[in-house]
Amino acid sequence: MKKLHTFTLADRAEAGLLKELLEREGVACLIRNEQLFAALGEIPFLECFPELWVVDDEVWPRAKALLENWFKKEEAAAWRCAGCGEDLEGQFGSCWRCGTSRNA
Repeated sequence: MKKLHTFTLADRAEAGLLKELLEREGVACLIRNEQLFAALGEIPFLECFPELWVVDDEVWPRAKALLENWFKKEEAAAWRCAGCGEDLEGQFGSCWRCGTSRNA
């Protein structure tokens, strides 16, 4: 068994989503420390972070590639609003200034 990724406490939901993504691709995995956030302050905080582990070491490279691909998809490119010309970061689907949709 090999560790794939460590998440912050704020990323507990993301750990679950990535576990499901890997399992849909046929990669057996598990989340360790999933419930240890309740012990925060009683044990070292780094020990409370959820960890995503791949059960079979032989599929670890494939799992790592799937995870890297998933993280890359989140990084949308910056864009310029067609309505008002405002420069916007990639995570926005519409212009904060005029409300024009990114796809307009």
